Amino acid sequence: MPERAPLTDEFPSAEVLDRALRDAPPQQIIAAALRAVGRDRLAMVSSFGTESAALLKVMADVDPAIPVIFLDTGWLFEETLVYRDRLIAALGLRDVPSVKPLEKTLDQADPDRDLWFSGPDACCRIRKVEPLARALAPFDAWINGRKRFQGRARAAIPVVEEDGVRLKFNPFANVSREDIAAIYADAKLPPHPLAAAGYLSVGCMPCTSRTEPDEDTRAGRWRGRPKTECGIHTHSLAPQAGRGK
Repeated sequence: MPERAPLTDEFPSAEVLDRALRDAPPQQIIAAALRAVGRDRLAMVSSFGTESAALLKVMADVDPAIPVIFLDTGWLFEETLVYRDRLIAALGLRDVPSVKPLEKTLDQADPDRDLWFSGPDACCRIRKVEPLARALAPFDAWINGRKRFQGRARAAIPVVEEDGVRLKFNPFANVSREDIAAIYADAKLPPHPLAAAGYLSVGCMPCTSRTEPDEDTRAGRWRGRPKTECGIHTHSLAPQAGRGK
């Protein structure tokens, strides 16, 4: 793959794309992402969580060969791993690399495997932020599943933004819970195995709990802590050497 160029040299700006796509349906946003950077420069990142199948279905309808990066932190529910494999088969996804933290990093920073309790931000950094930065290095744009209705830091996300050295597309920024439910129903998508047990948002086992019906969708993540994000949407994913390297 040739060396990646700075965004301003090759691609439309995030501002231009956001203005053009702010009211567009998700399928159109993903198609626009493909046109903007090319098929070899675009990836999706998915947790294969409780709402993930809807966006994966929309993406597969556009191009099932878009790489879908899956972060296997080592702390995931077994149900999530089973669900990932089921959705890959059901949707015909062709490229789903599983990215793990480096064993050397884990041995140095989390030798007792209890960092999730003593330092959850540091745990997320070595298990999610750093692995994703490595995985996204060849790409000029990525797609994720954040939604404004999830609230907190996500309440005002744009449809397209610049994320350091690459474009970041949020095709579901404008969707509602009802929209997602309709996609599941129309496509007969299987639910996440833990959804029926009250898990409205599923991450790593130690930091995920059930959510009451009247709570925010992500209230079960890092319950009792001020932390609301793992870091992949709040930390730089730029290569250490700088833009375009």
